[in-house]
Amino acid sequence: MKRIARVVCCCVLVLATACNGGGSRDPVAREPTAVSTLVVALLPDENAATVIQENQGLKTYLEETLDLPVELVVSTDYSTMVEAARRNKTHLSYFGPLSYVIARSRTPLEPFAVRSRNGSTTYQAVLIGNREQGIDSFAAVEGGTVALGDPASTSSRLFPQLRLAEAGLHPDVHYRTVFLGGHDAVAKAVERGFAAAGGLSRPIYDKLVAQGAINPDKLVVLGHSRPIPQYPWTMSSGLPEDLRHAVRESFYMLKEPAVLQPFQADGFAPVQDSDYDGIRQAARVLGLSLEALVTDS
Repeated sequence: MKRIARVVCCCVLVLATACNGGGSRDPVAREPTAVSTLVVALLPDENAATVIQENQGLKTYLEETLDLPVELVVSTDYSTMVEAARRNKTHLSYFGPLSYVIARSRTPLEPFAVRSRNGSTTYQAVLIGNREQGIDSFAAVEGGTVALGDPASTSSRLFPQLRLAEAGLHPDVHYRTVFLGGHDAVAKAVERGFAAAGGLSRPIYDKLVAQGAINPDKLVVLGHSRPIPQYPWTMSSGLPEDLRHAVRESFYMLKEPAVLQPFQADGFAPVQDSDYDGIRQAARVLGLSLEALVTDS
């Protein structure tokens, strides 16, 4: 396979020591620093071991194209992932849209790629109800418990709550909220009746159904959110420019189905920060503080 970034190795002798970004929270660009192992952070929206295993193909692909060792990491929650990026502990990070917006407010990450499927770079959240409890409409959710993923999740918190608000239902007024971390945990909690309803990523829900991990006969699809911009791949501002270029190209050229399958994607497309202004607006509509989301999660 073509080596995109062999020139990276020559940077090791001339670039400065890594900056950990430990002081200010202002998003100020870091000085470029040498990279001996590329640390790639994956979103903890499912079981960590599953996420790591499913992305071994990506690890191999990046090692071959970038000519660098790659370490995959999955944090315990979104807040930890944001903090790792802020402290320059990770080089590439695969954020959800909301967790990206939070991270971007604290450190100058560059969003460079989003997954594309059938020409689309958006996805939706899905809201599901427990069939046995008779949760077959938004109105039936009132008075019950709604399971959500991480407090900083886009499709398992922000947009499900936005869709519920559009139906006249508000947390702590019309329903109780429980945060379970992973999208798979949300689906299973609703399936088993531990929660009346729940919200999660529609692609993850479809995958869980296809894998037989949940039984759709025990669930009712209550509705879907409006389109959401896809999960962005980001890179640290402290990476050398030649490596940054090589990383972008490696993602844009990626067409191997086995590597793309965990992302349910046909490939990756360019993206920019302004594509996530709608996420910022949705947070404002719900009265959510980005700083509080990091602190509370």
